[in-house]
Amino acid sequence: MPTPPADPTNPRVGTVVVLAAGAGTRMRSRIPKVLHPVAGRPLLWHAVTAAAALQPDDLVAVVGHGREQVSAYLTGEHPGVRIAVQEVQLGTGHAVASALQDVPDPSGTVLVTYGDTPLLRPETLQALVRDHAAGGRAVTVLTAEVADPTGYGRIVRDADGAFAAIVEHRDATVEQRAVREINSGVYAFDGPTLARLLPQLTAANAQGERYLTDVIGLAVAEGAAVGTVSAEDPQDTEGVNDRVQLAAMSRALNDRIVREHQLAGVTVLDPATTWIHSGVTIGADTVIRPGSSIEAGTVIGEGCDIGPDTTLSACVVGDGATVLRSHCSGAHIGPDATVGPFTFLRPDARLLEGAKAGAYVEIKKSTIGAGSKVPHLSYVGDATVGTGANIGAGTITANYDGVGKYATTIGDHAFVGTNTTLIAPVTVADGAFVAAGSTITDDVPPGDLAVARGRQRNVDGWVTDRRPDSPAARAAAGQPTAPSPEVTTPEVTAAGEDHRP
Repeated sequence: MPTPPADPTNPRVGTVVVLAAGAGTRMRSRIPKVLHPVAGRPLLWHAVTAAAALQPDDLVAVVGHGREQVSAYLTGEHPGVRIAVQEVQLGTGHAVASALQDVPDPSGTVLVTYGDTPLLRPETLQALVRDHAAGGRAVTVLTAEVADPTGYGRIVRDADGAFAAIVEHRDATVEQRAVREINSGVYAFDGPTLARLLPQLTAANAQGERYLTDVIGLAVAEGAAVGTVSAEDPQDTEGVNDRVQLAAMSRALNDRIVREHQLAGVTVLDPATTWIHSGVTIGADTVIRPGSSIEAGTVIGEGCDIGPDTTLSACVVGDGATVLRSHCSGAHIGPDATVGPFTFLRPDARLLEGAKAGAYVEIKKSTIGAGSKVPHLSYVGDATVGTGANIGAGTITANYDGVGKYATTIGDHAFVGTNTTLIAPVTVADGAFVAAGSTITDDVPPGDLAVARGRQRNVDGWVTDRRPDSPAARAAAGQPTAPSPEVTTPEVTAAGEDHRP
């Protein structure tokens, strides 16, 4: 019999096996099931993150279907995860055996979990491992009480309430099918016991596969201690098999995430229309308004006002900033800066403290200095704007000539008039002014005024000569003009029909 460790409150986890080899045919997708995103991260990310929180000696993911894509993802995002390949998918028992090929004598606890259970929390796994270690068991099964157990294996207990067996739905009696406690498929094993029993599995079943549940049957048969731990939240154990379940898991996980932020001091005015990805950080007293999506990699400071109808993806937002009805990706929005409405901040857009990007502004790979303003209807790309500058409406930095991108520099307290085009590379120096409607091709020295537009010429009497009978000509001559034709509304009879002559 396995012996409980000296400190069962902090048991050692030898190996965590994450099963991620299934085909996921019901997803009907070219993308492996475990790479479909939930809350901005692949299903597998959630599983690996939860498992890694236990700090196991060995964390291994078993891959099979789509293994090139899954392995590439793991190598890039989770380099500490060992990858085991299940060449042919011959059941969960075979998958775990594949994972332990390089660990012939596993010690400590071996935890088995799945790559498609995004709601499975580290706290639930820790409770399972602690209870398993404290009980000195060969196997501990994570179970859940669910409203509809159809399709799940049932937990069958003896007269004393102790674990007796797992009976699959198709094999269950009418009485057993009424049981609502189900097998989640997540297990904690004593390592040496698992290594000894795995080779005894056979494929003598209709599917011709080796099932991990048969290890539990073998342990019971030899009198080993087998017990259960019930998940506090049944949703922890739910997996994803199709896109309907994927959407349901997304909704459930988002509800959890939003609630956590609310309890941490964030005001979310309408949780039903607010989506927040895993790993997002939001400071206290920030307000998230309806219709907003706060996506992976985003960090928002304290006292900000975000939304409504705003998307922030991989953005940093400083304390006290406001972002109204805008889409921002890879942008840095400084403290007390304001963005929107209807503004697009593209990657490497940087607004420093108190800067403004107003309505219908697009900024890409540019820095807007502290207190500087791009009020509306402008495009700023590949530019550096100094402190306290003003960029008038309709200004464009013409940064692309069809071959290369070029930089524009606008100095401190410079003023660029409306409807200006700055053809890069070009510099408007500190304190310089640009007249409205200019096309600037040469540098503007400090304190100078640049005027680059055609001189205005008025043609005397042009309307009278060219359009002598027009309303414009009569108005220009100070004569009465014919009123606009009146639009009359037909009378309607009591019967509701038009009354027309």
